[in-house]
Formats: sequence, structure tokens, C-alpha cells
Amino acid sequence: MNETPTGKTTELRTVSDTKRDFYTYHTRPINSVYRRVVEELLVEMHLLSVNVDFKTDPIYYLGVVTSFERLMQGYRPEKDKESIFNALCRSVGGDPQVYKDQARSLLELATNKSSEDLIAWLESPQSEEGIDNIIEPIKAIAHNQNFKYSRLFGVGLYTLIEKANAELLSEEKESNKTFTLLAEKLNLPEEKLKKDIDLYRSSLEKMNQLLQVVEDVLQADRQQREKREQKTQETTTETVEHKDNPEENKE
Repeated sequence: MNETPTGKTTELRTVSDTKRDFYTYHTRPINSVYRRVVEELLVEMHLLSVNVDFKTDPIYYLGVVTSFERLMQGYRPEKDKESIFNALCRSVGGDPQVYKDQARSLLELATNKSSEDLIAWLESPQSEEGIDNIIEPIKAIAHNQNFKYSRLFGVGLYTLIEKANAELLSEEKESNKTFTLLAEKLNLPEEKLKKDIDLYRSSLEKMNQLLQVVEDVLQADRQQREKREQKTQETTTETVEHKDNPEENKE
């Protein structure tokens, strides 16, 4: 149970409550290949939303947006993706547009900075054009003794570093140094941050492999279908030619 400012207690929302809300907002079935991705993201967002120490922030928003976009690549029908994302955010009481806007602001910031400058900014955010909406929540992170770190926050940090200097992430030694520094500057659990980033990268790799398998199956199916259609067309053509030349049947 949660306690309200008036001292009254309220029933804590359950995963079932959040799932029910999700399928109220998004009423179409989820493509089976992606169902696990959606459900795991939904449960993770729910558990954070009911944690008393958790507060949303732009880095978390970026982690949610990036995880969704990358792990839902190739989803069909494409038009359902926006509905699914909106339902994820709304089912935990969030505004999907806020997630997208603040994630975009952070990415635009990272685009114009080196990884070193980005880390310095995250430690001590300074006002810049177009990002005033994200400064205060970022400032609060390093100074919040009860800050609730999450895997999605880690994904957000990874995405920012990737945007600032993607080559750095391909060098294990430099990558480790960068995330060690980030953990130090923002008072984050270093080992957990690195473990979550490794898990995220592994998930992306597995999803890419799965998409390749799906594409290979679809390609093979298309080729088989084209062969059948070609054979049918040839048979039809032969039949028509045969009818048009009755003399061929005479001995």
C-alpha cells in the first residue's frame, strides 16, 4: 500500500493493473516475435513507477525511447508501433510526448559535444538553447542520495555516449573508462551500469539475428511463391496455346 499526504493508504498498483491499462490503450494483438520485448519493457516500467524512490528524468526517457525503437525494429504492421509506445507510457501514468520531447532534447545536446564535454555537462548542467526543460531533472540526479538507478537509465546514458562518440564504444578499454567516470560523477552503481549496458548490447545483437532469420524465412517464402506463380502462368499459357492450335491434336 502507498500512503497519501493526508495519511490515507491506497492500494499499490499491480502488474496486472498496468497490463490491463496497456491493452485498454492498445487493443490490437502484439506480433508474436515482439511480444516478449513489449511485456518485459512494460513490467520494468511498472516496477519503477511503483517504487517510492523512483523519479522520471530525461535520461530515463531516452532509455525507454531508444530501447523501444531499437528492439522493435521491423515490427509489422509498422503503423501499430506508435500505438504500442503510447500505451506503454500511458499505462504507467506517463505522457508519451514528454518521453519523446525530452529524449530528443538530450540527443540534440549530445550531437554537439565530445564524450568528455558531455560527461562534464551531465555532472553540472548549464543552460543552452532549447534544453531548459531538461536541466533541473538532470541536476537533481547526482545530488539525490536516494536516486533510483534503473537499467533503462543505463541505456539512456549509453545512447548519449554513442551519439557523442560512437567509435569510443567499440574500444573496450576506453568504453569502460568512460562508464566508470560516468558512474563516479553521477553517483551510480558502476558494476550494475556496465552489466546493464552489456545486457542491452547483447539484446540488440540477438534481435538483429532474429530479424535476419525472419527475413531469410520471408525471402524463401517469397521465392517459393514466385516459382509457383510462374509455373501456374506457364501452365495457363500452354493450355491457351493448345486451344488456339487445334491442328496439333490431329494425327
